[in-house]
Amino acid sequence: MPMRFTTNKTWSQQELAIKLRVMEPERPGLLSWERRRLLIHGAKTALAAALCWWIASRFGLPDGYWGAISAIIVLQSNFGATITASRDRIFGTVIGAVLGFSFSFVGALPWNYILAVFAAIVICGLLGLRTSSRLAGVTITIVMLVQSSSHKSIAITRVGEVLLGIVVAVAVSTLVFPDRARIRLRDGLAQEFLLLGALFEAILEGVRGAPAANLAAAREKAYAALRANNQLLEASRNEPSGGPGWREGLSTLVQFGHSIFDTLVALELAVQNSENDAYAEHLEPALGKRVNDIATGFHYVAGCIHRWRFHVPPPGLHLETDIAELEGRMTALRPKGIAFSQAEILRAYALQLHLKQIARLLRASRVETTDVVGEGRRPGSVKRQAYPAPEVHDHTSDSE
Repeated sequence: MPMRFTTNKTWSQQELAIKLRVMEPERPGLLSWERRRLLIHGAKTALAAALCWWIASRFGLPDGYWGAISAIIVLQSNFGATITASRDRIFGTVIGAVLGFSFSFVGALPWNYILAVFAAIVICGLLGLRTSSRLAGVTITIVMLVQSSSHKSIAITRVGEVLLGIVVAVAVSTLVFPDRARIRLRDGLAQEFLLLGALFEAILEGVRGAPAANLAAAREKAYAALRANNQLLEASRNEPSGGPGWREGLSTLVQFGHSIFDTLVALELAVQNSENDAYAEHLEPALGKRVNDIATGFHYVAGCIHRWRFHVPPPGLHLETDIAELEGRMTALRPKGIAFSQAEILRAYALQLHLKQIARLLRASRVETTDVVGEGRRPGSVKRQAYPAPEVHDHTSDSE
């Protein structure tokens, strides 16, 4: 019969799963958390654009709409992403304005324009500003091809209006319903560990049972969470506040998330075609206990991230003891191995090794994050020396 296991979730764990959208509430409200964030972001963007237009009109700036356009483009859903977009836009605009004005004195159109765009792309690439290269090209196009006034006037006006849009966007992002990337990343990591736990449970349903119908969806959701948290981590590094405890703690958890995901993918491959294995049945109850405790461990670590409290070990959860019990059970079963196929035995040992790795990664994710942020301290407190974190494998694609 298929292996069955259940995880006794506490009320707070169930509420955490509902809040982080792993489980849907029975009656979702009209204004969910995501919808409220969307409305706030729309209101902030509209406010920033209107402020730029009003300031430009107030001081008689020509083409004041460029400031509003810049504010709309750079104002992101969180402060860290706004800083990143602002940096890319100002670098691109300044480089484009300087090159556009300089090349306007070299030769004649269209050859000087072609050379200017080529130079902008190359310079931005060499400086590591790939995302600014397109903006530099756009600015060169405006400076060199728009004939409304002198090239110098257009370049200065363009830079000034872009700066106005950026300043207004950063001010609105900071002062009006501020949304910090590091706060979103903390919640995103809690959600990620819940999703990794759901993937773990879906994979283990295929041991001595039919593969889970939601396995592919669970894997895709966990993978999407890793990608989203990678982006939030990059955005959070551009935020000026939070302290080293924040950044290093979040980075450590992101790294462990990648390592656990890689191990889960390996576990999925290891247990393929094991639905008819009889060898795994003789590993009970030690196997079922470890699976239950690991599933509970995912929820416990997610709760630690949500509360940002890592120093208290989970009560009644002893993953190292589970490891020892399962290894002892496998040692006792070894003399009977001749009665089973080699493939069954190899799958059982691969399952045991991957469960051991996942259990220790879960424990290390909590213990080493405690060491980074300091026991019992809130994010932003003075750090302690961190243990070396596992190598992170970037699952995101290189996008500009």
